[in-house]
Amino acid sequence: MTEPARSTRPAKKVVVFDYGFGNVRSAERALARAGADVEITRDFDRAMNADGLLVPGVGAFSACMRGLRDVRGEWIIGRRLSGGRPVLGICVGMQILFERGIEHGVETEGLDEWPGTVEPLNAPIVPHMGWNTVEAPQDSQLFAGVGADERFYFVHSYAVRTWGLEVTNPAIRAPRVTWSTHGEPFVAAVENGALWATQFHPEKSGDAGAQLLTNWIGTL
Repeated sequence: MTEPARSTRPAKKVVVFDYGFGNVRSAERALARAGADVEITRDFDRAMNADGLLVPGVGAFSACMRGLRDVRGEWIIGRRLSGGRPVLGICVGMQILFERGIEHGVETEGLDEWPGTVEPLNAPIVPHMGWNTVEAPQDSQLFAGVGADERFYFVHSYAVRTWGLEVTNPAIRAPRVTWSTHGEPFVAAVENGALWATQFHPEKSGDAGAQLLTNWIGTL
């Protein structure tokens, strides 16, 4: 029996942006398993020139924003997106993409890539920790090949509860927004041109999460 032909295409280069907040090692391993050539760095040029940039995030919204600004991360993300270069935010790395975050009554400016406020979840049990299903749009690229009953791993106490970005130009594709519910509906993922993000951790979500990362890498 002949062996299947191996792809000669080079692996896509993905930088996991190391600004001090996030499970960079687990993200690195998951991306490598999905077929990417992965590097953990905060180096400006490497982050700018990679095929894809993954922005993790763990902890408080305000602390993540300080850490990001300390290493010019907000400038890197903005420049990449202005050139249509893919960025994937995970957990608080998704939350900081919104207009603002409110924690313990303190309001912090986010990156304002999307309108919206990250607020405390209104749920009987907080944090929302563990496995949960999501409701993805039928035309989602991120969730392609993922069954509707698959579960993803969440760890968070704050979320965006309303989606406020409206697209009125028929020539522009509206963002694809995925929802989940814990006490109330909240935004679980967004696909918006070069900018994708998930509230859950795909790198900790088993085969379903691995499929999501493979789908993202396939768009690079």
